[in-house]
Amino acid sequence: MAAHLTTIVSVTLVLLLMGIIALIWISADTETRRLKEKIELSVLLRDSVPDAQVKSLAEQIAAQPYCGRVEVIDKDQALQNWTEETGENLQELFGVNPLSSEISFSVTADYASAPQIAKIKKTLSSSPIVEEVSAPDGEMVDSMNRNIARLTAILAIIAAVMLLISFVLINNTVHLTIYSRRFTIHTMQLVGATNGFIRRPVILNNMLAGLVSGLVAAAMIALALVASKQAGMEDVATYICWWPAYACVAAGLVVAGMLICALAAWVASSRYLRKDYDSLFK
Repeated sequence: MAAHLTTIVSVTLVLLLMGIIALIWISADTETRRLKEKIELSVLLRDSVPDAQVKSLAEQIAAQPYCGRVEVIDKDQALQNWTEETGENLQELFGVNPLSSEISFSVTADYASAPQIAKIKKTLSSSPIVEEVSAPDGEMVDSMNRNIARLTAILAIIAAVMLLISFVLINNTVHLTIYSRRFTIHTMQLVGATNGFIRRPVILNNMLAGLVSGLVAAAMIALALVASKQAGMEDVATYICWWPAYACVAAGLVVAGMLICALAAWVASSRYLRKDYDSLFK
């Protein structure tokens, strides 16, 4: 019982750390997509384009897979925005409204790259009713994507290292548990028990320990998320998409705990099944 309790505590701590890394990864991915989807393009239409055509073009853009949020700014709204920003009334100055209608839209994260934005800009510029298409500088977009790729690579390396460390720690914990039962295993071999018969309870018991550890780690993370929300840290919930993301992480921790413990138990038990009686004292 004490051996299983030690295994559960050790595995829970490792899984808890893995869960935190997973949530950080989800938070980084959410923030990455949010930054990419802030990239906006502006389509300036010709002065003589009627409102019906402006609305039609806006609907066509909204139907494209690259379009996120779309906004139509008609001539009157453009004039009002100009007056609010500069304090100048162009209609009084020129006698007419010299501004044109405009369509502003953001791109989805999958299209937030310099080549894709260039294609979108070229396609829209070919329309006869479009005067100009303004888009962010391609170098700025590429620089942002490179920084995001570096961050993703760093998180991937950390996750891989944590997975390796977790397996080593869990394997050592399970190994110590089986080490205490090595003479029992040898005795079972002497009375004719097959390797599969000996392994089965060892693997099942450790899988159960992994299941309990995964549930405990998931519960601890859930309590931390609830506490962070009650403490006013709403950004934490926003970045990890709250319960849907947590549910995936919790399920992953339970499955990972069971699989890693089962694999470690199989490796450790196989080691002692191959040893003779004299080697058990070493």
